[in-house]
Amino acid sequence: MKKRNLIFTALLTIMVFVTGCSDEFLTREPQGSFSEGDVATPEGVEGLLLGAYNMLSGGGLEGQTWHSDIHAWVFNIASDDALKGTDAGDQPEQSFIEAYDFQSFNIHIRDKWRGLYKGVAATNNVINTVAVVEDISEADKAQIIAEARFLRGLFHFEARKMWRMPTYVSDADFVLNDLESTKVPNDREIWPLIEADLEAAAAVLPASQSDVGRPTSWAAKAFLAKAKIYQGFDASGTPNIAKMGEAKVILDDIVDNGPFTLVDKFEDNFLVATRNNAESIFEVQFAISSASGDNSNRGIGLAHPYTDPWGCCGFYQASQNLVNAYKTENGLPMLDTFDDADVPADVDETTTLSTYTGTLDPRLDHTVGRPGILYKNFKIYQTDFVRDLSYAGPFFSMKHVAEPEAFGQGGWGNLSANNYRYMRLDMIYLWLAEAEVELGDLERARELVNLIRTRAANADGFVPRAVQGAERNDFTVEAGTPAANYDIATYDTAWTDPVEARKAVRFETRLEFAMEGHRFFDLQRWGVSAEVLNAYIASESEHRSYLVGKTFTAGKHEYFPIPIEAIDRSAVEGQPTLTQDPAY
Repeated sequence: MKKRNLIFTALLTIMVFVTGCSDEFLTREPQGSFSEGDVATPEGVEGLLLGAYNMLSGGGLEGQTWHSDIHAWVFNIASDDALKGTDAGDQPEQSFIEAYDFQSFNIHIRDKWRGLYKGVAATNNVINTVAVVEDISEADKAQIIAEARFLRGLFHFEARKMWRMPTYVSDADFVLNDLESTKVPNDREIWPLIEADLEAAAAVLPASQSDVGRPTSWAAKAFLAKAKIYQGFDASGTPNIAKMGEAKVILDDIVDNGPFTLVDKFEDNFLVATRNNAESIFEVQFAISSASGDNSNRGIGLAHPYTDPWGCCGFYQASQNLVNAYKTENGLPMLDTFDDADVPADVDETTTLSTYTGTLDPRLDHTVGRPGILYKNFKIYQTDFVRDLSYAGPFFSMKHVAEPEAFGQGGWGNLSANNYRYMRLDMIYLWLAEAEVELGDLERARELVNLIRTRAANADGFVPRAVQGAERNDFTVEAGTPAANYDIATYDTAWTDPVEARKAVRFETRLEFAMEGHRFFDLQRWGVSAEVLNAYIASESEHRSYLVGKTFTAGKHEYFPIPIEAIDRSAVEGQPTLTQDPAY
């Protein structure tokens, strides 16, 4: 096993170095054509496995990794959290997604499919290849297959979130010379197959790994629980008590027996300096190359402020609705009335500080850049961060952005070196709270939510006030003085109404994970997309005129259409094996 870890580390180092020095690595198929003799070795199969890991960030998709990045920010702009941002003319395919005009020829939808199924092909390639490798122990072979099945489960999981009826491609179905297309009919529900992959991985993977980036048995269990939670409600929002019960067993095990603890400060889940921390269960690893300053996280490359030191590109802005959600009353969320009045973006002309004095959840200013507030220690955020203020408003995303100490200079210096925190303990707590509400233990749900809120209330993690200096990039931090009127409290009255408890847990989920690529899919799995998003359109269109008249159609827009190119490429003897979602 030690030799295998050394191989993985060496190959990972090569991947990061090559990514920094040349785009050729990114455009090369990670699992491309080869002769069996080239890869039927321990080193060769580890290289194939690394190619599968690389597909988590879309790294093998002709350089357009932000089309298929695991963060899924492009598709989260269809939620009430995010806006496309930038200006009206840039990337119109995203504008269609934002306006609920989902078309089967949209290149982002197409490339998300291609990226995920190239990832699936890469994992199947690993499983088939390792079977013929001779100079490898049975233990190492089992570990490689377990890692590949873990990744295969994840790629299919992401596909199942995107499409109502995607296909599942096994190692038996895999055709080496047809890496892009899928020729397996999409005529079955794939959740059981996803669960089977994750269960098999959990049974073999170790409880800890010496290499960051490799999954553990705990990671496999966590994603298995997530798969069950995602089946926890039907399309009408009716709970599936059996699935909730199955999820609870796994989630309890992770909470009670896992090696994870909440980090002290909310922000430590979004800093390069605190990657792979005690709360982390599985992260997609990225690193800056010292050779050129580029790094391997190209997937989030467009979602940066449109100002120095980034200079591009202004995508993925935050909605007014999301900012309003962080208002508090007596320290608690305003579950029903949060959007009745706006948190303005006004600043004092002299001090350039925000003039809003209402109480706010402190997580807001670690999630959204807003005028007058220090932006991740770069400089005081102002409207120069936005490409077109009249188009998408004054607020910008920030969790994925690297802090100044880890900021990449040279090449595409605006790229983020931040890992993607794919699975964390706070997710486990809030999924368990969901399950407890549906299973009837409201007080346990309240306790779990309060753990999250207590961490958020740690004043050591509040964004400090910063005073503007003579130059735009100069500022002075007033340590110990919060940037805003932060007020957050725990729920100290017993929960007795399951409807209100459910509402509180879901609202907490939004606050904790906003702008991380989950919101659209949370609304989908809860069966409330149409209700929530049509209310959002009515409200947000008062600020964003391009949303006027747009509609989310229930029974259709919860999922995206299967790309027409995928259907065409699935043909066998002239007949496609994939069929389109009937809603499209």
